[in-house]
Amino acid sequence: MTDGDEQPPGRTTDGDEPRPTVDADRAADASAANLSAAADASADDTRAENAATPAGVDAAVDTIAPAPAPAPDAASLPHPAAGPASYPVPLVQPDPTRTVRQRRRWPLWTALGLALGLVAGAVPGVLLRESAPDAAGRSAANADPGTAAQRRLGERMLALLDRQAAALVGADRAGFLAVAEPAARPTLSRRYAALRALRVTTWRPAADGVPEAVEGRPGEWRQTVTVGYCFVVPDCAPSTVELGARWRLAGEEPRLTALEPSEADPAGVRPWQMNDLAVTVGKRVVVATTPAQRRKLPGLLAQAETAARAADRYAIGGRPPDRYLVYYAGKGEWQRWYGGGRPKWTAGYAVGVGGGRHDVVLNAQIVTPAGLDDLLRHELTHAASLPDRGYADRADWWLVEGLAEYAGADGQPVHRYDGLTEVRDLLRGGWSGRLEAVAPADDASDDRVGGAYGVGYLAVRHLVDRYGEQRMLDFYRAVVHQGRTPEQAADEVFGDPWSMLHDDCVAYVRAVVG
Repeated sequence: MTDGDEQPPGRTTDGDEPRPTVDADRAADASAANLSAAADASADDTRAENAATPAGVDAAVDTIAPAPAPAPDAASLPHPAAGPASYPVPLVQPDPTRTVRQRRRWPLWTALGLALGLVAGAVPGVLLRESAPDAAGRSAANADPGTAAQRRLGERMLALLDRQAAALVGADRAGFLAVAEPAARPTLSRRYAALRALRVTTWRPAADGVPEAVEGRPGEWRQTVTVGYCFVVPDCAPSTVELGARWRLAGEEPRLTALEPSEADPAGVRPWQMNDLAVTVGKRVVVATTPAQRRKLPGLLAQAETAARAADRYAIGGRPPDRYLVYYAGKGEWQRWYGGGRPKWTAGYAVGVGGGRHDVVLNAQIVTPAGLDDLLRHELTHAASLPDRGYADRADWWLVEGLAEYAGADGQPVHRYDGLTEVRDLLRGGWSGRLEAVAPADDASDDRVGGAYGVGYLAVRHLVDRYGEQRMLDFYRAVVHQGRTPEQAADEVFGDPWSMLHDDCVAYVRAVVG
C-alpha cells in the first residue's frame, strides 16, 4: 500500500530475498566521523566493482558509477536531519508466471512521505515548499537586510557558490572543490560524484538572508542556502533543497568548510547528500542505489520503465513528470534517507521534493521481485498524479489511494484483488460506510489498513467502470488538485449528484465482497 501526498507510499515480503548486510558504521546512530569513514570505504568498494559492471541494460540506458573519492581526512558526512513521516497503503503483488496478476494473501504496504507535516486532523502526506529560486537562482523570500558588512559578505559567499555551481554543471571537479577548505574536500568530492552520477543539469544557489557569525568561533560564519536543482532534464521546474553553508574567513576571503543538510528542510536528507551512488538512467526513470546494490540496477530500471509507462496514464493534465527518480535503499540508508523513521512493514514511499516532483524510495530489505512491479506502479502513480504541494484534506484519502491502487492492479479482474478479505472484515467491523471516514489511523492493524485501501480501490474502480478513466481523472483533478468538494466535482464532471454516487460506490464495495 502507498500513500499519496496528503498533502499524503510498501511492504512486500515472502522471505525469499535475504536482508542486505549493512556495516555498523552505516547505522543510523553512527557519529558523523564514522559515517564519513563508511562512505570512503564504500567508494573503495565501488572502484573495485567498476570493472565487472555492465555499461547499461540497453542502448538507451547508461550506468554511471560514482567518481573516485579522495583519501579520508577530518571532514565527515552530513548528519541526518529530521524528516518526513509516512503512511501505509496496500500493495498489489503479482504472480510473475501469469499475465493476470495475483497478490499474496497477506497485506502488503507502501507509504508516501510527509514533506512538511500534518494538516490538523489529516492523514500524513506531502506539503511541498514554495518554488525556490527564480531563473537567476535568487530568492528574497526570507531576506534579512542585516548590516552592510553582512550583506557584502553574503554577496561574496553567494558568488563563490555560483562559481561552484557552474563547475558542478560543467563537470569541473577541481573548480567545484576550489572554494572549499582542504578538510571539507573529501565530503564535497563524494557530493560532487553523486550529483554528477545523477546527471545534474541545474544547480542554482540562493541565499536565505544574510550570513551569521558562529558564536564563540571567531572568523566562522553560517548561511542558509536554498538550491534549485534538476537531474537529466535541462531547464526543468527545479526541485529544491535547503543547505547549511559554513564558512571561515581567510583574511577577507570566505572559504567553505561544510555544506550540510538543513534540519529545517521538510523532505529530510536526500540520498545524494549522504552516500556514494551508483545510477542508471533510462528513458523515463532514473534509478539509484549504493555501490553495494549496483548489480540490481539493470533489472530495477527495466521494471521501473514499464511501471512508468503505466503511471504516465494517470498524470493529471496530461503532463507526466519529466523523469521519475527511484532510490533503492539498503538497511542503513533506509533509516537515514529522507529522515527515516518509517514503520517496519514499509517497503516503499514517495516524498515531495518541490518542482512538482516526488522521489520514490524502495526498501531493499523487504521488497521482493514478485512484488516490485505493483509497488512501482503504485508509487510512480502517486508521483504522476499528486499536486505539486500535495493535498490537505483527510476526507480525500480514499480517492488518492484508490487511484494508486487502481493503477497498481493494472487492469486485473476485481475478483483477483487480494484485499477483498480485509474489505469484508472492515465492512463487518464497524466502518461507518462513509468514504471520507475510511482512512485508517496511524496505529491501525494491517487488516484495517488493507481494508481501507481496498475500499478506495473498489470505489475508484466503480467510477471508472461507470464513467471511464478520463472522467474519473477529471473528478480526481477537481477534488485533489483544485480543492472542489466531491459534491461540486461530481456535478461538474459526472453530471450526477455526489450523494447518489457515494452510495452507489459503497453499494458496489458491499456487492463485490458479499
